[in-house]
Amino acid sequence: MDFINNTFAVFPALLQAVPVVIQLALGAMVLALVLGLLVALARISSLKILRAIATVYLEVIRGTPLLVQLVYIFFVLPSIGVSIEPVPAGILGLGLNYAAYLSEVFRSAILSVEHGQTEAALSLGYTPSKTLWKVVIPQSFVVSMGPIGNYFIAMIKDTALTSVIAVTEILKTANILNSQTFQTTAIYTAAAILYLIISLPLSRVVVVLERKARANG
Repeated sequence: MDFINNTFAVFPALLQAVPVVIQLALGAMVLALVLGLLVALARISSLKILRAIATVYLEVIRGTPLLVQLVYIFFVLPSIGVSIEPVPAGILGLGLNYAAYLSEVFRSAILSVEHGQTEAALSLGYTPSKTLWKVVIPQSFVVSMGPIGNYFIAMIKDTALTSVIAVTEILKTANILNSQTFQTTAIYTAAAILYLIISLPLSRVVVVLERKARANG
C-alpha cells in the first residue's frame, strides 16, 4: 500500500516536466519533417552531388547512436565556439536524428505514387516542380501518416535521453527526486506510467488520423 501511495505522491512533481517533453517533441518533429522531406528529395534528385550529400548525412546519423549525437552537440560543439542551451540542443539532436529516418519514409512514399498521376498532371500543363508539390508530395504524406505518427511516439520516449545533457524532462526530474528521497521503485514506476499515459492516447490518434487520411485520399 505504501508503494502505491508513494507512486501517486510523486506524480505532481513529474507532471511539471511534461511541458518540457512536449516542447522537445514538437520542436524536434517540425525540424525532422522539414529536413526529412528535403533529404528525401535530395536522395531522388538527378543531381549526383545532392544524392551524395544526402546519403552521407543518412549514413552518419543512422550509424551513430542518438545518445552520442546529443552528447556531441551539447558537450563537443562548445569546444569550437558553438554553445547551445540544453532544450534547443535536445530539439536539434532529436530533429537531426529523426529526419534521417523520416527521409526514408518520405522517399518510399514519393516513389509509391503512381507514375500515371505524374504524367496526367504534366499533360494538364503542370510544370515538373508544380506536379511534385501539388500532386506527388500531398499523396506521399497520406501514405506517410502512419509511420510519421509512430516515429513521433518513439520520439516522445526518446526525449528521456536528453536528461544526459541537463534537460529537466521526466527522467531527469525522476533522477532528482530519487537522489532526494531514495524511493527508487515508486519514482521510476511513476515515470514509466507517465510515459505510458502520454503514448497510449497518441497511438489511438495516429490510427484515427491514418484512417481519415486514407479515406480522404
